[in-house]
Amino acid sequence: MNLNVNSVDSLVAEIQGLSGSSQDVNHLNNLLKQSEDVIRSQAASFASCLTQLEPSIHSLGYLYVLEACTAGPIPEAQANELVLSVVRFIDVCSVEQIRLVPDKFISICKRLHEQVMKLGAPMRAVAPLLTAIRKIQPSPEHLTPLHPDFLQVCLLAKCYKIGYSILEDDVYEVDQPRDFFLYCYYGGMICIGQKRFAKALELFHNVVTAPMSSMNAIAVEAYKKYILVSLIHLRQFSATFPKYTSSVAQRNLKNFSQPYIELANSYSTGNISELEAFVQANQEKFENGNNLGLVKQVVSSMYKRNIQRLTQTYLTLSLQDIANTAQISTAKEAEMHVLEMIEDGEIYATINQKDGMVRFLEDPEEYKTCEMIEHIDSSISRIMKLSKKLTTMDESMACDPLYISKVGRERQRFDFDDFDGVPQKFNL
Repeated sequence: MNLNVNSVDSLVAEIQGLSGSSQDVNHLNNLLKQSEDVIRSQAASFASCLTQLEPSIHSLGYLYVLEACTAGPIPEAQANELVLSVVRFIDVCSVEQIRLVPDKFISICKRLHEQVMKLGAPMRAVAPLLTAIRKIQPSPEHLTPLHPDFLQVCLLAKCYKIGYSILEDDVYEVDQPRDFFLYCYYGGMICIGQKRFAKALELFHNVVTAPMSSMNAIAVEAYKKYILVSLIHLRQFSATFPKYTSSVAQRNLKNFSQPYIELANSYSTGNISELEAFVQANQEKFENGNNLGLVKQVVSSMYKRNIQRLTQTYLTLSLQDIANTAQISTAKEAEMHVLEMIEDGEIYATINQKDGMVRFLEDPEEYKTCEMIEHIDSSISRIMKLSKKLTTMDESMACDPLYISKVGRERQRFDFDDFDGVPQKFNL
């Protein structure tokens, strides 16, 4: 049986008649697939049928037609109308129906992303793309092709808090490596906007150490930011890559990030003047890479690093002494840095405004409050879940035919007759 696509009315009647039960919808999907070329070639004619379909009820048929209508170039005058149509569809569409053709749903969402970028209005896609991700995701552990687009519009619209909401999900399923690279890169930038440097460091680290067969621009940019965030958050940077980093990354990343490696070397000396002079000399390079703001935070973090080191030696110190030792211009500026560090929980101290003395204290956390117990319990539960997931993945990999055949080929390189067998008995 073929779908009747002789006219708009006949197509609408077919879609409306087969959008009831799940069995009917599956049958409609098969028919629409067979008529896809016709619908696409006559998209302009069939566009009017969208006004006769209810997107919440006839989601599958509506999606086929909408995707066909948005496949070609979109005139600038129609861009706003397209955005409104896609946003409305995403909001009300049936999850069960769109999951029958996820590629088409992702396609119209990407067209939405493309159009809001052209219109210079990324904010308009933030809520719709978040809704789209939740509807198309098989589970929160699954990374979709829409994740990078969503994080990008959040970044441009400065909606860091909303963007961070999907970064809290642990991701285990990735379809396309590029989606993972962009997800981690944009996610790291979102975390920088939120001052969540530990999470940003984790995401950039994931990009740098991810398997790759050839160097890519995303990894290079992520590595530059990884260096800067390491200096800001950890007050240090190690140029040594973890063993599991791809050989391609280990060979090439440093060559593409030389000014940033040199910045880290200058930072390690602890000399503020030398660091500031290096930044000034290379300002244009950092500015061209859109990293000058982070570089300035690196310079600021050196003051804090120097102050932090004082807490390991002194119990009390005057603000003027802190300024002199940490290479800060004035006692007032030193006080500002100390207050910021106390507020951020980086040091524990009190300032006596009367005599300008700072008293450094021990960490007051006794790890026995209800909040701390809940935090520890939550961390243990997450680790146990991760352990189970790794065990399952390991078992699945051990049974994978491709893996087994590869391991078999590797083993053929060795002649096991060259090795001693297990001894049958011991002579005592």
